[in-house]
Amino acid sequence: MRAYEERDRSELERLARALFPDAGDDLFSPGSTWFVIDRGGRLGGYVEVGTRPYAEGCDTSPVAYIEAWYVDDDLRRNGWGRRLFAAVEDWARAHGHTELASGSLLDNHVSIAAHKSLGFREVERQVHFAKRL
Repeated sequence: MRAYEERDRSELERLARALFPDAGDDLFSPGSTWFVIDRGGRLGGYVEVGTRPYAEGCDTSPVAYIEAWYVDDDLRRNGWGRRLFAAVEDWARAHGHTELASGSLLDNHVSIAAHKSLGFREVERQVHFAKRL
């Protein structure tokens, strides 16, 4: 497990497409930091962290925010997700943040359980709406 390097770009894009198969070209948030699971030339997972001006359930601003988190199926339930989050927590503390936030789709029960196992508490549920004009 290590910080992202530019040579990881194609592998990081492969993982991001596995997480967001319907995404266009904007797979990553500007100004983000990534930590990756290195399998020796091939990546096995990643976490993308950035900051947001606010996050539900948080009192500080800006807030360190997990934008994306993915671990290949064969590496899940082996502590890799926990290691990625430990790197994020270290990064957040080093940048002066005292809170870390994240989100999940309502029906992603695996992600919700994983977040709870890492000490996150659920603070809100949302349904988003859109209308084309």
